[in-house]
Amino acid sequence: MAKKYYAVKAGRKTGIFETWDEAKEQVHGFKNAIYKSFKTMEEAENYMEGAEPEASHELDGKLLAYVDGSFSNILKKYSAAAIFVKDGEVVHKASVAYDDKDHLAIRNVAGEIKASMLAINYAIDEGYDEVHIYYDYEGIRSWAMGYWKTNKDATKAYKKFFDEKKDKVEVHFHKVEAHTGDKYNEMADKLAKEALVKSS
Repeated sequence: MAKKYYAVKAGRKTGIFETWDEAKEQVHGFKNAIYKSFKTMEEAENYMEGAEPEASHELDGKLLAYVDGSFSNILKKYSAAAIFVKDGEVVHKASVAYDDKDHLAIRNVAGEIKASMLAINYAIDEGYDEVHIYYDYEGIRSWAMGYWKTNKDATKAYKKFFDEKKDKVEVHFHKVEAHTGDKYNEMADKLAKEALVKSS
C-alpha cells in the first residue's frame, strides 16, 4: 500500500500523522473532526497551512460505496445492496438476498451489515487502498469502530470481519439521511428491495 500522510485540522490532537491508526485515534468519535489523507508530506503541510483543495475534487478517483439493506416478513428474507461510484459514475452494483434464520431477528439491519461487508470485500478484491462507505443506519459505523457494543451474533461477526479487513483497505464512513433524495442512496435502497423480489 502506498505511503500516506494524514493531516488532522480538528481532532483530539492536530498535526500530520504517518499512519491511519494514529490519525484515527485523533478523529474517530471527535465531533466535527476535520482531516484528509495525502500522498506527500508537502501536500499535507499545504493543507494544514490553509491551502484547501476544492471540496468537489476531494473524492476524485476514490471508490464510493452506497449501502442499504431490506427485509421481508412475508418471505422471511433480508437483502443487502451496494452501489459503487467513482468520479460520479456507477462502476458496479451488487445485491444478495439471504434467508439464514440466525439473523432474521434483526430484520433489515442484517442486510445493512452484509451490504457494508460487500463494499469492503469489493474494494479489496478490486485493489483499492481505500473505500468511502455511505450508510443510513448508524450501526454500520458504530459497530465496526467499536462505539456500540456487539451483543448479537450478526454484530459480533461484523466487528470480527471489520477487524480482519481494516489492514487491507482504509474504510471511511459517511452518514446519509435515509429517504432524503440522495440519488445513490435511493438506488441502493431500490436494489435491495429488488433482490428480495427476485429471490422469491
